[in-house]
Amino acid sequence: MSNQYLDPNLKVFSLNSNRELAAEIANFIGVELGKCSVQRFSDGEITINIEESIRGCDVYVIQSTSSPVNEHLMELLIMIDALKRASAKTINIVMPYYGYARQDRKARAREPITAKLTADLLETAGATRVITLDLHAPQIQGFFDMPIDHLMGVPILSEYFKKKAMNEDVVIVSPDHGGVTRARKLAERLKAPIAIIDKRRPKPNVAEVMNIVGHIDGKVAILIDDIIDTAGTITLAANALIEHGASEVYACCTHPVLSGPAIDRIKNSTIKELVVTNSITLPEEKKIDKIVQLSVAPLIGEAIIRVHEEQSVSTLFD
Repeated sequence: MSNQYLDPNLKVFSLNSNRELAAEIANFIGVELGKCSVQRFSDGEITINIEESIRGCDVYVIQSTSSPVNEHLMELLIMIDALKRASAKTINIVMPYYGYARQDRKARAREPITAKLTADLLETAGATRVITLDLHAPQIQGFFDMPIDHLMGVPILSEYFKKKAMNEDVVIVSPDHGGVTRARKLAERLKAPIAIIDKRRPKPNVAEVMNIVGHIDGKVAILIDDIIDTAGTITLAANALIEHGASEVYACCTHPVLSGPAIDRIKNSTIKELVVTNSITLPEEKKIDKIVQLSVAPLIGEAIIRVHEEQSVSTLFD
């Protein structure tokens, strides 16, 4: 480790969801990952042992609540409790991917708002701050009564496409109305126009593509979303773009959930390349040629340093 971070009160711990990313972040900051073990009783209950003193320390715990979501969420809650009882000064939760975020309002009668429930659980357990990346809906920040630093994946994705130096006309496409703000942010960075796909969704995880608003004929289309889960929406969108005259289709997202039929769908789709970040670990069987994974470690590492040194985090996006 070349750059050694000098303040011994900054501690970074990793749980099981994304150890590779945690190691990269610790390396970027210049600290060793904290020592802790996560074990299971024979009935599956989780127990955590922190194997070094953290009394009076500012602790950063890296854990995406990705699949298996409930395991990873429970690990995190138990870790927060352990840290609180071991007299950590602050407990900062670094969640590159915030699970349960898709239920952020009551769209139908008698539905839960799990994004708020998760925020309450973290707070009740004893967390003092959350650092997260591309929440499914920005208003989720308001579900917390503690400070939350909301980082953005668009700068990382846009740098990649800038380096690709696409000479043809590029158009940034939002796969639905909800993602227009995100598409506009990418479009501003790439100095490109935007288009919107107007889709209707009959039931969860079933997408139906309708018409396209904007000019895409003969252009290279870049689809952008925050999460790609079963990849139904994004692959149907790509097909619709090609049918309406786009010359090539790229897709990008921050969180590659990629569950169920996602990998097969992407493999067999008209998408030329899917660009994602490592907010969620991709197992070997999901690493296909079409998928390019970019690291968010420098972004998160820099955010942790700035939070710890009480500097501005928002300047990271200027």
